[in-house]
Amino acid sequence: MSDDGAVGEERPVLSVRNLVKHFPITEGVLRREVGRVRAVDGISFDVYPGETLGLVGESGCGKSTAALSLLRLEEPTDGEVSYRGESVTDYDSGELKAFRREAQMIFQDPTSSFDPRMPVGQSVAEPLLVHGMADRRRRRGIVENLLERVGLSASDYDRYPHEFSGGQKQRIAIARALVVNPDLVVADEPVSALDVSVQAEILGLLEDVQDEFGLSILFISHDMAVVREVCDRVAVMYLGEIVETGPTVDIFEEPQHPYTRALLASVPSIDPRRRGEGVELSGDVPSPSNPPAGCRFHTRCPEIIQPEGYDFDQQNWRAVMDLRVRLEQGTLDLDAAREFAVAEGEATDPEAVTREELARAVRDEFSIPPELTDHRAERVLQDALSSLVDGEADAARDLLADEFETICEREHPDLRDTEAGHPAACHLHREAVEADAVRSQTPED
Repeated sequence: MSDDGAVGEERPVLSVRNLVKHFPITEGVLRREVGRVRAVDGISFDVYPGETLGLVGESGCGKSTAALSLLRLEEPTDGEVSYRGESVTDYDSGELKAFRREAQMIFQDPTSSFDPRMPVGQSVAEPLLVHGMADRRRRRGIVENLLERVGLSASDYDRYPHEFSGGQKQRIAIARALVVNPDLVVADEPVSALDVSVQAEILGLLEDVQDEFGLSILFISHDMAVVREVCDRVAVMYLGEIVETGPTVDIFEEPQHPYTRALLASVPSIDPRRRGEGVELSGDVPSPSNPPAGCRFHTRCPEIIQPEGYDFDQQNWRAVMDLRVRLEQGTLDLDAAREFAVAEGEATDPEAVTREELARAVRDEFSIPPELTDHRAERVLQDALSSLVDGEADAARDLLADEFETICEREHPDLRDTEAGHPAACHLHREAVEADAVRSQTPED
């Protein structure tokens, strides 16, 4: 489906459809491909004239790779990127050079994006030279004027990068992005390396130049507090996929995906009523070279759907799923559990730990209570733990997988409309949306 369309019928400046960027994993002298890192795996969104779209998510979710790919600083593996209706993915070298004048990038670390042996004025002027402005005096005049507009001095033209603070270098990076008068700017974590006070200055500067130049901005960040201040719309990204998108106000007031709720809960608050409301995600982010089947967030999701026929505390259900994940990964260490049982119990030797003590130690490791409220689920768990402590980890894994399989691991959720009015990719919304569709097709009495 298309983006949420909150900007109406206006034609987008940038349109991204099913963008894919995979990196091959090779081995041996012949560099035979044995796998792929699926950094970006089929994302779609639009950026409209004069708006700021936030692309947010944890570090490593694929945001920066998406930015590099849509500008063709990295060649996309698949998908379509269109700029004002023209296919960027089909551009030849000449057309791509012209596109780079219309679309510029601000990098996260301004220090590494400047040549330390070149005065900053020459770095800012370089895009003008690349695009054919041979008049040195004219280039210098444009750059000096632009340096002053971003809060620096024209005399800074001849100074070197090491003579500036981090915030000043980011101002210079903004000047370099603006020097060719682009319509689109991709800002990749432009304030994450700066102090909070400097962040506010840079964000204010971006807002000012956006108003002055009429820019469209793709703002990439993991900081939800910053995104709330600067973005008109938000696309939330997890492990190479977009899981929710919508107007910023709607995303923050009515988040529809558990991952979005977890991101928002991580934002610090001085309100004492909100302290302790954080959402703790279990486990680690899966490897993009081997993403989970179904919903990619299910291995960490605190709201994962229980299978039919079971009904017990959601926190305990998540704990059982964490045990399942570790068994699937083959990383559950029973020797460590025996050591824990010795530390907590009466046994003085790991070899003397009883089966019951070892099973309790496994429960304690995953914060599973001594007995689940759902008696049927408790019997399944006891049988699985019995197999596990007998050294039959595969049998325990298979039993839990058969009995506790959830739709979240079985089926991949697509972005679909929610009752809040913006799309999210989560099975939690499937029944509600389908019920609404049935009601809308039922004739009124």
